Amino acid sequence: MRKKKVLFVCVQNSARSQMAEAWLNHLYGDTFEGHSAGLEPGELNPLAVQVMREEGIDISGNETKSVFDKFKAGEIYHAVITVCDESNAERCPIFPGIVSRLHWGFEDPARVTGTAEEKLVKAQRIRDEIRETLTRWVESGGAGSA
Repeated sequence: MRKKKVLFVCVQNSARSQMAEAWLNHLYGDTFEGHSAGLEPGELNPLAVQVMREEGIDISGNETKSVFDKFKAGEIYHAVITVCDESNAERCPIFPGIVSRLHWGFEDPARVTGTAEEKLVKAQRIRDEIRETLTRWVESGGAGSA
């Protein structure tokens, strides 16, 4: 059986899309192949690295990638899922052959405020929300809704 390729997109490919890619590959790597990219690739977010490490998943060696490079390369995906805010999601290119295009808006860990402990707690909540949404999507068949 061929794995379904899924691309997660956020603005910088620094946290949300990286976490979603890691969760998909970690939990459902037997049937799905997760990828991620950003509209304006930046630097990997240390909070994302930390909260995923807490779950036994190491993303510290990941690089940020451009969604436009993936588009130009003609890559085909079963689903493209934007995990940023709605206005940025609209900037994502339309990939050829997509079975579904979804939007799951999550708060950006780079924009959380508070003490170091408060930021960590918020990043953990975002990590858990991504996992829960992803799990619901996969368990519903991994098609056009979450």
